[in-house]
Amino acid sequence: MSRLYNVDFLPQRHGDTEFIELLRAMIKLDQFLKLMGVAATGGQAKVMIQGGEVEVNGELETRRKRQLAEGDKVTVDGQTFEVNYDELNDD
Repeated sequence: MSRLYNVDFLPQRHGDTEFIELLRAMIKLDQFLKLMGVAATGGQAKVMIQGGEVEVNGELETRRKRQLAEGDKVTVDGQTFEVNYDELNDD
């Protein structure tokens, strides 16, 4: 079972594949909106999130630093994006 950790409290387990995959798979909501082209800047993403324009998995989300998990669905202006870390890391 995969676990998500707050970045400030990540375990220091060098050489552990689970740890490496965990680091690779972390993205915050505001970063995701910029990456998907929904927001042009971090400031715009912040305004959208705190203004109540963003849902995560069908629930209103106002925390811009919310960590997204694989499979989360982010909806903005009726458009839904699914978090897929394999596609995000292809760049």
